Amino acid sequence: MDAAEDILICAAADVEDGGTGVRFPVTAFGGDATGFVVRYGGVAYAYLNQCAHVPIELDWVKGEFFESSKLYIMCSTHGAIYVPDSGFCAGGPCRGGRLRPIKIVERDQQLYWQPDEFIRPPRA
Repeated sequence: MDAAEDILICAAADVEDGGTGVRFPVTAFGGDATGFVVRYGGVAYAYLNQCAHVPIELDWVKGEFFESSKLYIMCSTHGAIYVPDSGFCAGGPCRGGRLRPIKIVERDQQLYWQPDEFIRPPRA
């Protein structure tokens, strides 16, 4: 995929390690949804904002994805926890599941996401 297909999320500096994530609109599997990007261990990771346990958004307050230790992404509804750098379930009712990754690129102090066959740009 070339840079022309990259979709701007935000300035890279807007996503601090273990801090508030940034949400962005997507079309996922044909419906309106949101993606999100967080930074963990200095690297930015993006996922579909949908718990693997029950398909509901994860953040309890807009952009709040990490639990209190800042080591895991946590679903605010049922407490499922995910490893930030892989999206794999680390505990709770998401057992065996994982978050749906969204490919991102960090370039020129900006974060961009790249559509794939399932996660597309938002509908107009």
